[in-house]
Parts: sequence; C-alpha cells; structure tokens
Amino acid sequence: MKDIFVKGFTYGWNSSRGSYRTKQAVESLKKLKETGSEWIALAFYTYQETYSATEITFDYGYTITDRDIAFAVKQAKLHGLKICLKPVVNCKDGIWRARIGFPEEADFYWEKWFRSYTAFLLHYAELAEELGCEMLCIGCEMIGTESRTEQWSALIDNVRKVYHGPITYNANHGKEDGIAWLDKLDIIGTSAYYPVANEPGTGEETMMENWEKVKEKLAILHERFQKPILFVEIGCRSASGCATMPWDFTHTDLPFSEEEQADFYSSVMKVFWNEPWFAGFFWWDWSTELYPAEKAKTNTGFDIYGKKAEQVVKQWYKKPVIQKDRFHCKH
Repeated sequence: MKDIFVKGFTYGWNSSRGSYRTKQAVESLKKLKETGSEWIALAFYTYQETYSATEITFDYGYTITDRDIAFAVKQAKLHGLKICLKPVVNCKDGIWRARIGFPEEADFYWEKWFRSYTAFLLHYAELAEELGCEMLCIGCEMIGTESRTEQWSALIDNVRKVYHGPITYNANHGKEDGIAWLDKLDIIGTSAYYPVANEPGTGEETMMENWEKVKEKLAILHERFQKPILFVEIGCRSASGCATMPWDFTHTDLPFSEEEQADFYSSVMKVFWNEPWFAGFFWWDWSTELYPAEKAKTNTGFDIYGKKAEQVVKQWYKKPVIQKDRFHCKH
C-alpha cells in the first residue's frame, strides 16, 4: 500500500513536436520545480478527425513524439519530479472531446473506436512503464464514452497487463458520480473547475464556503468507491470573473486580476489539504515557454509564474501532509 499526495502541475499542454526539447522548456521545468512541486502531469494530445470518427491518428508533423516524452521525463527526474503520463485525444473539428460518441444503438462504431483508443493508450502505457512514470491517466473528460462500462473495464484490464503503477481517469467536474467503473481505478481523478465565486471579485471566504459544498459531494463519491480523489486538473486564470468560470480560456478581454486567481488557489488548498481521502493537485498549467517575468502583471492566462498565486503554491507546497489516517492507494 502506498500513500500518494500530489503537489504538482500539468506541464507542457498544447505543445507540438519538439517543444519539450527546447532550451526554454528545460528552464521552465526548473522554475516549476522551484514552486515546491513534486509531480508533473505530462499532458499531450493527438487527434481524431471529428467527434464521431472511429480512428485515432498520429500526426507526425505535430504530435509530441516518444523521443520528446523520454526527454521530458528524464529532465523531470533530474529535478526529483514524479510523472503522471497523460495522453489525450482531441477532435480536429474543434468539438470538445466530451462529445465523442455515436448513436446508442451503433455498437459497431463504438467497438471500432474503443479498438483504436485501446491501441493508442497501450502504446503510452508501455512507454510509461519503460520510462518509470509513477502514474498513468487513461482518459480526460470523455463524458460521451463513460456509459460504456464494459469497454472501459476491458481497456483498464489491458492497460494493467503492461503498466504496473497507479492508474487514474480525469473525469469532468460535476460528472464524477455518473461513472460506474471508477472502482477499476486506483485513484479517482477530476477536473475541478468548480465555479466557487458568485461574481467577479468574490473573496476567499465565500470561495471556501463553496468549496466545502464540493467537498461534501466528493466525500460521498469517495465513500461509494473507496478510492482517493485527485484533482488531475484544477486552475483559474488571472482575470476578473474567472473564478465564476474557472474552465474559461475564451474571454480574453477580461481585466487582469491576480487577486482572484490567488484566492481561488488559497481557498481550495485550505479546504482540501488535510482530507485523508484527498490525493492532491495537478494545477493547470505550466507552459514549456514562460513569458518574461516582467510581463506577469499583464498576463491573464492560467500560468501563475510571477503572480500572487505562485507565492500561494510555494507556501502550501512547503507544508507537510498529515499522514495519519490517510487513505491508501492500492499501488
């Protein structure tokens, strides 16, 4: 039995082939480590053509390569970081991957898609095993697929034949309790983009009250499946109003507000840190190429480099985690 508490960030999302192997990426990873992080979620994606396509393809001109992944894993380990490998499928037509699906009666299409997705995932499960990655995430926010319990269960059984570390799945916030096969995982993961602000400028105290409501629901989920719960994604942009919609990346006209972002970070840390069933954070996200430090006060993205939220993370990530009565991960 092993305790896992993740003090981490997602690293390198939206990167293309070669991006992990640049001088800027190496320097960025060093700065990530300086936050007190102990983990990274190495998250990358390839495409299927449309939300209803049955084949997942590798784009040799764009997709992160195995060589890129091996380089990033080696660099991370040099800094003493553990790695959760997180391969993701996106839709080239721009439709959110949560919509991947077919008519319910179209079992033929589902079988083709799961055959392709299983092959995709087994490739990275083998790579995670070979590179010594300490966790594997087998999917992200794929709501339209989640009712296919038998196929997901078979996929997990196949993954376990080649990867022997802990396995998680990244559900979407508010949708976690609709997945019947969470008992097959070692850790239940979710994208915790819960809207904990009531309006722009909502303070930390109100956010904490709203996080308490989230915690009550997730405690019930833990009781049902007897698994630790990990925020595989969580974050909030440094822009006014973003704590009312932490998932948002489209409203680029919103004014800069590092206070709202910092309050979002601080409030959830205070509410969840010492819960015995809680397994930690992969904050969204840390880029391979950071903006210059002097531009931190005008950047309204998810990155926290040079912002107040970075100081919040440094303070919390230095804190010990109470191990007594903590819930154990199977692997």
